Order: sequence, then C-alpha cells, then structure tokens
Amino acid sequence: MSTIHLSLIAQDRIVYDDDVKMVILPGASGAIGVLAKHAPLMAVLQPGEILVRNDGEEDRYFSVGGGFAEVRPDEVVVLARSAESAEEIDIARAEEAMRRAQEYLGGPEKDRDMERRLAMESALRRSLTRMKVARKRAAVRSRSADHTPYRQAQQEEE
Repeated sequence: MSTIHLSLIAQDRIVYDDDVKMVILPGASGAIGVLAKHAPLMAVLQPGEILVRNDGEEDRYFSVGGGFAEVRPDEVVVLARSAESAEEIDIARAEEAMRRAQEYLGGPEKDRDMERRLAMESALRRSLTRMKVARKRAAVRSRSADHTPYRQAQQEEE
C-alpha cells in the first residue's frame, strides 16, 4: 500500500517530517483519517492528538495545540500552534499546568477577567491532551515490554 508524506510544523520547529501509511488528525468537527490519494482539503484542527501509523512500526502519538491542516493526495502539511511527540512530553510539567489552570478556574475571581479565563481554559485543554498522549506512549511501551522473549520466559517461570 502506498504512503503519504506528513509534515508536522510547530511555530518554533519541524516536529515530524516523513512518509507515513496513515495519519489521524483532530479536526474541529471530529477526527480526520488520511491515507495516500486522499481528496484535497483544508481543515481547522482543535487541540488534541495526532496518530501516525506505519507498517511494521509502533504507532506514534503527537500532542497538538490546534492549528490548520492542508491535505493533498500525496502530502499532509500541519501548521500547529504547538506540537510535540509523546516522547518529549514532561508529564509532571503538564500536571502542574493542569493544576494551576484548575485552581484559577475554580477560584472566586474566575469571572473577573474573561481573557485570562479563556487562556486558562485553553491551558487546561492542552495539559489534558499532553497527559493523554504521554500516557498512551507509556502504555504502548509497557505492552511491548511484556511481549519481549525475556519477559515471556520470566512470566512462564512465575
């Protein structure tokens, strides 16, 4: 089966640039699955996760803070406000950002500054997405660790 080229570009760097079998994007109206020879389209992306799939490889996950995607039959270009691979995500930092946002949103001053409230709601969504993506990566790693020959032999002995 043929591949499609994916370029995932954040404001500060190129996060991913390679041929893939399939990519799933967090479209504003729902998930968008893209394979080679997809019909051209432009889409607004909401904060969420991007899944990249290749034959014979582990799925790759990316957290994206919204943006835009251009899909052509042979290429997908994602211009993201922010993006990072699951391997790059610091869960402790994401949890701290979530805690700060929840604290602000739950406090009595939550209705005073609408701009600050919107920024905190956005920060909360990004933090939750980052933690979800990082935990998926950890789950994939633990499943593949359980299937190594050494681990299987160890389990049989127990």
